[in-house]
Amino acid sequence: MTQSVTRTETDSLGSLEIPGDVYWGIHTARALDNFDISKRPISVYPELVVALAMVKQAAARANREIGVLDDERADLIDRAAQRVIDGEFHDQFVVGVIQGGAGTSTNMNANEVITNVALELAGREKGDYAYLSPIDHTNRSQSTNDVYPTAIKVGISLVHVSLLHELDMLRRAFLNKSREFHDVLKVGRTQLQDAVPMTLGQEFHGFATTLGEDYARLGENSSLLYEINLGATAIGTGVTAPYGYAQAVREHLNDISGLPLTTATDLVEATSDTGAFMSFSSSLKRNAMKLSKICNDLRLLSSGPQAGFGEINLPPRQAGSSIMPGKVNPVIPEVVNQVAFAVAGADMTVTMAAEAGQLQLNAFEPVIAHSILQSITWMRQGMHTLRVNCVDGITANRDRLGAMVGSSVGVVTALTPFIGYAAAAALAKTALLTNRSVADLVVEAGLMERSEVDKQLSPARLSGIEAVTSAIPVVAAEDLPASSV
Repeated sequence: MTQSVTRTETDSLGSLEIPGDVYWGIHTARALDNFDISKRPISVYPELVVALAMVKQAAARANREIGVLDDERADLIDRAAQRVIDGEFHDQFVVGVIQGGAGTSTNMNANEVITNVALELAGREKGDYAYLSPIDHTNRSQSTNDVYPTAIKVGISLVHVSLLHELDMLRRAFLNKSREFHDVLKVGRTQLQDAVPMTLGQEFHGFATTLGEDYARLGENSSLLYEINLGATAIGTGVTAPYGYAQAVREHLNDISGLPLTTATDLVEATSDTGAFMSFSSSLKRNAMKLSKICNDLRLLSSGPQAGFGEINLPPRQAGSSIMPGKVNPVIPEVVNQVAFAVAGADMTVTMAAEAGQLQLNAFEPVIAHSILQSITWMRQGMHTLRVNCVDGITANRDRLGAMVGSSVGVVTALTPFIGYAAAAALAKTALLTNRSVADLVVEAGLMERSEVDKQLSPARLSGIEAVTSAIPVVAAEDLPASSV
């Protein structure tokens, strides 16, 4: 079948010539002219494209089930949508991620592509809308205002799985390091000043624990995305959606997506409210900020290597300077820091867009979708590179850490239950002024026997693994279940 160079399509504004080989149509063409802004088509988020196709497939099946779409057309739309779900024709989803119209251009891009794919399956020319229409058939019983937010929620849910996977893998990487470093004593710090001893393993276990908490929070907030408004059509009244459609389309979409979706009890509220996106975005920001804090710590702990902390070594990934030979920078934590900054900004964008919604619809869902999907994508990739190119290869400078603990006056804190705070403070001051060992000064002052001092200043006691008081339990290497790593 020979394809003409162009085809003429018509909408309520007039007619346009559309390239003959493309699957999109006139509504998409107008959006390309109007929204040449982001230089990023919606296809940069493949899960969103898949979600749109899932919604169209579910709608075709529901419309056939309730008798408002004949078997032949419903089957063609179904098959065409499946091809998009399987990864075909994604390059035809070309409208920009930032657009006016509350997502209408995205919805029409999907309607036109799926319709023209279906027409080819039927052996017909692209643009033969008298036989199969993007609006009357592919968009039957639907509105952008229920299709678009539903597709966003499904798309986020689909990509969210991969984010959680990377987050859990990163958590396990820190757990592995906590086991590797379980016996490495170091000086803890508060306000960047020397505090009391701990183990490097405890420090890395703390990183793993905080990421595990975020895993739980992200999972909780993702469940808010399972409430959808399909069947609401324009404003929530369900105009043009036949009786039984809302239930049927939701059941089919559940089967297609594998998600436990529910239909909102108040479709008017669900069509205008974007609170679920705000909650989910805030959990992304929380994870990003905590991840950035961990990266700050990794950069500090590896600073130097001679004139800084120098406690750990990050894997060298690339030359760090065009002027200083041999300089290597912590480029992987740095890039993750920048991802976190972008996620925080995206969360503010989502917040402002949610607040700016008016009356029965929020017109700013395109920027909400872009902000959240970009945050998920960048965080997923950021966590991957942090794990593979940084955490897995971290090593400890054991000799330096041991020397720092040996010369630290912070160990005197462990002796305060035995000699009192005042005596401990005086001895700490003397140790700093004379550069002498705290242990020697305690024994010389006759405050404790050498054997008792050595016992209380043992690595197990100093790190709290073997507590002398009712300290909060800490995790030793043998306490870590094998399944956690």
